[in-house]
Amino acid sequence: MDLGLTGKVALVTGGSRGIGRATALSLAREGCNVAICARTPTDLKRTVAELETLGVQARGYELDVLTPGEVERFVDEAAHDLGGVDLLVANVGAAFGGTLLDSTPEDWTRTFDLNIGHTTRATRTATPHMRQRGGGAVVIVSSISGWKPAPKAQYGAAKAAEIYVAAALAHELAPDAIRVNAVSPGSIMIPGGGWDLYRAREPEVFEDFKQRDFPSRRLGSAEEVADVIVFLLSDRARWINGANIPVDGAQGRPSAAGW
Repeated sequence: MDLGLTGKVALVTGGSRGIGRATALSLAREGCNVAICARTPTDLKRTVAELETLGVQARGYELDVLTPGEVERFVDEAAHDLGGVDLLVANVGAAFGGTLLDSTPEDWTRTFDLNIGHTTRATRTATPHMRQRGGGAVVIVSSISGWKPAPKAQYGAAKAAEIYVAAALAHELAPDAIRVNAVSPGSIMIPGGGWDLYRAREPEVFEDFKQRDFPSRRLGSAEEVADVIVFLLSDRARWINGANIPVDGAQGRPSAAGW
């Protein structure tokens, strides 16, 4: 299926590893010119080099989205370097602190700023660039933790906020022909990632989790999430707006802890 993305300019936050990297590579395979940002220079350079081997223009920007002004700089510099912005994937996400009694107000604030804060700043900055191109599309990478309870509450609350923002901004930006959707991955197996390390550290608990909460008896892959993101960014999904699409293989609970 031709998704009609050739020549589009796509931006991916946190694009050097995991779901972000898989999405950037999938977009490049569809003919998009791609800009990514990340904190780790070695991962950033390696991913940009991979993107360039696919015959597209690629740019990498080393930054921390929690630093004031850096998300805005990423979007504006990428627009300048690649000639505009058509597509945005707000992918960065994580949690700070532990459980309610083991976390601080600052942990909650930082968790919200990293997830929903960077998402809204990136979308706000990208919107004028998309208007100049006649429209665009945004995908926010949320999580099934946005509605399925699991430790840590601050993470799930921030992810729930991203789902809400996708629906609200879909209405707000529709007059500008800009669509906004959320994708909510379940637990994703990424080599060297959190679940891979957990599997090595707690093999019996991990196996029980896999058998208990996954009908297919496996975790998902970053590429499976990327496929959905890329489709949502394309005109083939032009009548999907304000939606939240779970990409979880019908996963039950999102935590190996059992709740």
